[in-house]
Amino acid sequence: MLDLTGKNALVTGIANNKSIAWGIAQQLHKAGANLGVTYLPDDKGRFEKKVAELVEPLQPSLFLPLDVQDGAQVDALFAAIQEKWGKLDILIHCLAFANKDDLTGEFSSTSRAGFTLALEVSAYSLISLSHGAKALMTEGGSIITLSYLGGVKVIPNYNVMGIAKAALEMNVRYLASELGPHNIRVNGISAGPIRTLASSAVGGILDMIKHVEASAPLRRTVTQTEVGNTAAFLSSDLSSGITGQILYVDSGYEIMGMA
Repeated sequence: MLDLTGKNALVTGIANNKSIAWGIAQQLHKAGANLGVTYLPDDKGRFEKKVAELVEPLQPSLFLPLDVQDGAQVDALFAAIQEKWGKLDILIHCLAFANKDDLTGEFSSTSRAGFTLALEVSAYSLISLSHGAKALMTEGGSIITLSYLGGVKVIPNYNVMGIAKAALEMNVRYLASELGPHNIRVNGISAGPIRTLASSAVGGILDMIKHVEASAPLRRTVTQTEVGNTAAFLSSDLSSGITGQILYVDSGYEIMGMA
């Protein structure tokens, strides 16, 4: 039986009720985890209000700002966890960003600034958050991130985000190697295309979803809940022997060579 009662879980990247991070948070809550949730701060507090209203039914005991480009804010996040919880058991990393202009057109036109931004937010952030989590996972733990097929194969218009996801997946392996002796497992979930706020920036996302629905063995794409169920499994003792892996939750699309 999957039971996360007594586990402290930090979920990053919830933007709205279409977010994969939202699906994960719901399933962790359902399994009994004590949740902490972060939001991206903005000058007018719009994101804070929106996310706060969304997650209220999950009763998170921590609700904190997190801009991963701000090192002081990352440090403050883990200081707050230390003060409130004393330990951390689960870290959910659902953070990715690239300029919309870098997600259409020719890949060779990617700007230096756009490349740096995508890699910093989408890949380096897993390193910085894992570093902070390591000291708090005193009883072991599970770190989970989100990837996509575009990190290993060419997907039209995914462009610089594909490079960021490739880096992210290698981060998973190197972190798993480093943190394994501390009984901290690090894994990634490569989900099939889901219509979210983030994916809407990718040119032709609806065509991609239709293609998966027509080609995947299950003849459909996946839901946030299905990804959330996989994250809950990877967070639990049921997956105690799994680390350094990228699990595909994509209705089997990844295995296909030709529809």
